Amino acid sequence: MTDRYSEIDEVIAYIHQHIYDPLPLSRLAQYAGYSPYHFTRIFKERIGLSPLYYVSSLRLQKAKDLLLRTNLTVRDIALEIGQQSLGTFTTRFTERVGVTPSEFRNSTLQAGNHLCSLQMLSDWRMSSPAVTAHNQIRGTVQAEIPFEGVILIGLFAKPIPEGLPLYGTLLSSLGDFCFMNVTPGTYYLMATSVSWGMCAMDILLPHTTLRTRSKEPLLVNPFSSVPHQQVTLHVPRLDDPPILISLPILMNRFLSRVLQNSHR
Repeated sequence: MTDRYSEIDEVIAYIHQHIYDPLPLSRLAQYAGYSPYHFTRIFKERIGLSPLYYVSSLRLQKAKDLLLRTNLTVRDIALEIGQQSLGTFTTRFTERVGVTPSEFRNSTLQAGNHLCSLQMLSDWRMSSPAVTAHNQIRGTVQAEIPFEGVILIGLFAKPIPEGLPLYGTLLSSLGDFCFMNVTPGTYYLMATSVSWGMCAMDILLPHTTLRTRSKEPLLVNPFSSVPHQQVTLHVPRLDDPPILISLPILMNRFLSRVLQNSHR
């Protein structure tokens, strides 16, 4: 990751420290010592997201923490992160995490069961590669440190892993991946890891998992080739956005597709 605009790191640390306070753009820009316009431009260039979208993402991550680590009601959690409307909070949480707040709170057992199912899976092949496949995105996943487990990788609409990926799969090891017949458009490649034996809480709150993302978009044009993607899973960095999508959803979707494929 680039060190350009390293002063943004101080702003991110400030956001973490004051996440429960009102954080309008003017306050963040003033802290950074820039005009709101210039601050927004360099923040987005460094992080990939606008300052206020980053703040809202971090607050949803805090909501996930509160749902699993406290007995606060969903309404109280919404108020805690500055969301006055329970309905608006529930809608945003569901869109960006993939399940309702209540479903997320009750998904601990599901997370553990899915990881066990994946570890017992003998055949990870989804289907035979299509000879006529167009608009492929191929690449190779490496890791900074030794790792054994499952890799969740997908193409997202924004440079943050939230909502269901437009294309996604799971890998049983480091190595090659391929997305075929990708609809022409703009995508962001993102991946994270879940180690074998990881507890359910760490799967649902993946603060420490290895990860990688492309801040620059991948452009897919009709019948054109996209350069081979070399991506490296790394330990979390200060300028990484939170992983909002609930990982058990991606595990379940993959397991369901494998089951369907085995019945063909």
